[in-house]
Amino acid sequence: MVRIGELARRCGTTTRALRYYESLGLLPDRRGPNGRREYEESDLRLVTEIRSLTGIGFALEDTRPFVECLRDGNASGGSCPASVAVYRRKLAEIEECIAGLEVARERVREQLASAEAEARRKGKTCGS
Repeated sequence: MVRIGELARRCGTTTRALRYYESLGLLPDRRGPNGRREYEESDLRLVTEIRSLTGIGFALEDTRPFVECLRDGNASGGSCPASVAVYRRKLAEIEECIAGLEVARERVREQLASAEAEARRKGKTCGS
């Protein structure tokens, strides 16, 4: 068994974050006889999965299927159908954002070209 401080250190997070994950049901609420939180080595994998996913933009609630998949004994949190569905939804969100950014980039290019052309007509250069 590992105490909360040790788990936090090994996972590169804080005890506050671990308590929050516990409050959401992402980590088990295990207490020793002295009332202190105790975690198993398998909980390290859960926290690592949570942090990995949130690190690339997943919301905490989106990590739940991955955590459940690991708890069910699967080698990967992404190997369950519910996890794959979250991956697909997240990828669609990212692609939508990229498409929006591409449209915005093109509009800015057009605005810049127009501004530079106007400046040339007036005999001035941008930035002067």
